[in-house]
Amino acid sequence: MAARPAREQLLTSARMARFVAHGFLRLDSVVPDSLNDQALGVLAAGVPAVPYGTPVAKAFPEGSFARSLLDLPAVAGALYSLVGPDPTIDHHAVHVRQPQEGQAQPLHGDAIIDVRPDAFDVQLMYYPREVTLEAGGTLIVPGSHLRRTNESDTGRYQNLLGQQRMVCPAGTVLILHHGIWHGGRRNDSGVPRYMFKIRFNPTVPQVRLWNTDDLGDPAVAEELRTRFPWYEQATGRLELHNRIRLWRALTGDPSFDLDHWVTRVTNRPGRATVDA
Repeated sequence: MAARPAREQLLTSARMARFVAHGFLRLDSVVPDSLNDQALGVLAAGVPAVPYGTPVAKAFPEGSFARSLLDLPAVAGALYSLVGPDPTIDHHAVHVRQPQEGQAQPLHGDAIIDVRPDAFDVQLMYYPREVTLEAGGTLIVPGSHLRRTNESDTGRYQNLLGQQRMVCPAGTVLILHHGIWHGGRRNDSGVPRYMFKIRFNPTVPQVRLWNTDDLGDPAVAEELRTRFPWYEQATGRLELHNRIRLWRALTGDPSFDLDHWVTRVTNRPGRATVDA
């Protein structure tokens, strides 16, 4: 993942803004059937763990299943746009939900409270088989990633308006901001449900890593203004505030704003000079 992908493989500014607003990027059916078939055997056997902070090239050598997955153009382009070259592996895991298991994971974020306004990790979730509604899938709450919570503090919430379940075709990849609220649903189908997760830590500033040709497109601001039905009237505005701060960091533009939300609360006027 060291080489910069071709420009057309990188995310556009509008798609990047959508990630900042929604907290996830969904790539349906980007993994070919041949790799999906290989994945089922590899994941059933288990993927050996690696120490925290291991570079991708060392964690997943050339020719390995995981490296083949990460080198797919759509996947490589999205990851580079979000975390840049040479990220390290925080951890990875194979999650298996057995048929009729009867258990679901509580809603949670994958970190203790994380207050970084200018950096984030991403998590890749790969589904080698079709995930039907009966099979459960991963539940995600769009727009929840910038709300400060601690791990499973959100586990008491059962359903939130606008939540989404990862019902998807085989070979789908989901890329998440590390803070998004999510949880694995129970599997009521007759076959095991496999999901392979990798968390990436960036090693470079996450500034303008994507294709910025459309940075001035009005679609960028429209994506960043997106509201979700579970937002409260007042606290929903704080979500916009947090997005603006993150977009300023990602673009290196401290003047960016939407409807004056951040400007009015960060204004530090100098002392006025009064003419005699």
